[in-house]
Amino acid sequence: MKIISFNANGLRSATTKGFFDWFAEQKADVLCLQETKAQEHQLADACFRPDGYHAYFRDATSKKGYSGVAIYTRRAPDEVRTALGWNDFDEEGRYIEARFGNLSVVSLYFPSGSSGEERQQFKFRSMEWFLPILDGWLKSGRDYVICGDWNIVHTRKDIKNWTSNQKNSGCLPEERAWLDVLFKERGWVDSYRQLRPDGEDYTWWSQRGAARAKNVGWRIDYQIVTPSLRDKLKSCAIASEPKFSDHAPYSVEYA
Repeated sequence: MKIISFNANGLRSATTKGFFDWFAEQKADVLCLQETKAQEHQLADACFRPDGYHAYFRDATSKKGYSGVAIYTRRAPDEVRTALGWNDFDEEGRYIEARFGNLSVVSLYFPSGSSGEERQQFKFRSMEWFLPILDGWLKSGRDYVICGDWNIVHTRKDIKNWTSNQKNSGCLPEERAWLDVLFKERGWVDSYRQLRPDGEDYTWWSQRGAARAKNVGWRIDYQIVTPSLRDKLKSCAIASEPKFSDHAPYSVEYA
């Protein structure tokens, strides 16, 4: 099974840059998108509906044209879920889950705090609220693949400019410590780090200052999986070129 995660930063914009042409060549089983930045009726054209895939969306209802997540899948899921029970989070269009037997594939767009203190506090509240949900998923006995933009780097290897970003959202000590809890205490598996223990690849680059050309990036896009899937991880790839958004698609092959 091949799963791709991609923050499109506007699916209509990414499509004009050839994203779905690229996707057609990937032979993926599931595509998880974040930041569609559209309402579902705006994505009805054939260019947004590749042949052979079922498409499911969770749009932002609190602010149209903002956030939004989607899942494209070859096989029709048994069930699709689009809410976790906290309206402030759900209405921003940040979660969608497709269930296939005992497997759940989630497209998740975790809040960013980079726009100011109010959003950073919302991010901290989201971290506190989401941890028990993750614990519940672990205890459920289901296999989970959580794809998405988590807006947090974990280690020095995941960001080019480690020291200068210690006070910036996405690299704050409190945020990285939260990922420590996920990976080291709870047992969730970072697929990339499992497959590439010494890798220093990035999935996001600022649009300022030729950051992408200079590879001054951050790895904030993940496929985080339950321990039950650790031995199923075969390979992964970050498609930094061609450029479809400020993020790069991240794909993982599962046995």
